[in-house]
Amino acid sequence: MKIAVTYENEQIFQHFGHTEQFKVYEVEDGKIVSERVMDTNGQGHGALASLLSTIGADVLICGGIGGGAQMALAQAGIRLYGGVSGNCDAAVAAFLAGNLDYNPDVKCSHHDHEHGEGHTCGSHGCGSHNCGGHNCH
Repeated sequence: MKIAVTYENEQIFQHFGHTEQFKVYEVEDGKIVSERVMDTNGQGHGALASLLSTIGADVLICGGIGGGAQMALAQAGIRLYGGVSGNCDAAVAAFLAGNLDYNPDVKCSHHDHEHGEGHTCGSHGCGSHNCGGHNCH
C-alpha cells in the first residue's frame, strides 16, 4: 500500500490543491518500509489526483480539499482522509493503528474561486488551519 500525505516541513499541508510536495510512505504488512518526499512540480488541483494515481497511491491524508479534487481522487480509486493536521509521520502511524482523527465530510465551500478573488483568508482563519470550522486548508 502507498500512502501519500500533503507535506510541508514535516507537517500536513492544509490545502491539497496548493501542495508543493507529498510525503509518500510504502507500507507492507502494516509497517512502513520506505518513505520519500516528492515534488509536485507546480501541478495543481486536478493534476495532483492524476499524479497520485500515477505513483500508485492508495490513500491520501490531507488537510482541506475541494469537491472537484475529491471526485478526481474517488475516480482514481484513492481513499481520502481529509481534515487532518499535525505531523505527517504521526498521522500515518495513527492511520496504520486504525485511529486517525479525520473529517469524512471535509469540504472547502469557497473552493470555486482563487484566493484574492472575493476570499480573504484573514476573515475566517485560514492561516490557522481552521477556516472557521469548514476546514478549507
